[in-house]
Amino acid sequence: MPPRPQGSVADPLFRVELTASFQDRLEAIEAFLGEADAAFAFDRLLAELRATVIPNLHRFPRMGRRYLDQPPQSTEALARLAALPSGASDALREYLHGDYLILYTADTTGKVVYLLSVRHHRELSFQFAGLWYGASGARER
Repeated sequence: MPPRPQGSVADPLFRVELTASFQDRLEAIEAFLGEADAAFAFDRLLAELRATVIPNLHRFPRMGRRYLDQPPQSTEALARLAALPSGASDALREYLHGDYLILYTADTTGKVVYLLSVRHHRELSFQFAGLWYGASGARER
């Protein structure tokens, strides 16, 4: 079999890293589902993150819609967005996968996707406090 040409669409172009806030949300989801006697749902979420979400973002980092295409309506959420670093809110994207919304940003210069948060689609909003971590607060996956 001949080698794939460099730059082929199948080559992963971006690294995907989990921030500490994303890890915290996963732990909260695990605890909630464990208490609800639905640990299988958490196992399924992890399997889907590994098998679908992360590989998709490796190859297509801008596949999610811009978070602010549907701006939040509450003054609390708007205040939290205003507190983010300059330009950060414009870089926020959301990826809907099954019952979960994943908040992320893609750093095109460093070719890194940072997974920032995850929530069930029925939750009211993302919690922005402590959400924005640089590469030092991210854990590579």
